[in-house]
Amino acid sequence: MASAREPGQQSQEQRDDADQNFDYMFKLLLIGNSSVGKTSFLFRYADDSFTSAFVSTVGIDFKVKTIYRKDKKVKLQIWDTAGQERYRTITTAYYRGAMGFLLMYDITSQNSFCAVEDWATQIKTYSWDNAQVVLVGNKLDLEEDRQVPTAEARRLATELGFLFFEASAKDNVQVKQVFDGLVDVICERMDSGLDGDTALADVADVAPEGLPPDQGAQKGCAC
Repeated sequence: MASAREPGQQSQEQRDDADQNFDYMFKLLLIGNSSVGKTSFLFRYADDSFTSAFVSTVGIDFKVKTIYRKDKKVKLQIWDTAGQERYRTITTAYYRGAMGFLLMYDITSQNSFCAVEDWATQIKTYSWDNAQVVLVGNKLDLEEDRQVPTAEARRLATELGFLFFEASAKDNVQVKQVFDGLVDVICERMDSGLDGDTALADVADVAPEGLPPDQGAQKGCAC
């Protein structure tokens, strides 16, 4: 995922990846139907960049970002998953050990919103009970093409017990707030000891057998 650089030049992402001085390490997953904007959302957050020239994500890939939240240094390993059904066996294997999920739909696609409950079932089936979830309605920049009312999405998020945001990767609206909100909830659970196991802070290193963390995917357009 890193671009070519001059010899000796080290990216912020590489420094973050190598940095072992942190309070928590969280594994987060971006999930949802294909073309809802998962890859664009991750690139906007991790690199503050956006391009409409992506192609569909193949399999899974990740980025690393270190942030500070409430006096804690938090290292995030953020996994971008393919939305297509044919990759589901691969992507669900990565649910294990995830502390948080960004479940994304496209506000201009009723079909992507209708799939939210199925994705929520996937989370319940394959992840730990303590995983936190934020429901994200992406592509707020296309308000004129909206098919999913905000009130309807907020009501579903409430029923499922998820945080809720509407955002735009293209216009960089609410992107940071989505991640900050999810991380804050996870940190609160860690600090309060509700998880009951301090080892949970290290779950970001968990990867499915036979699929090493550096086995990446080709990146894609809004998916």
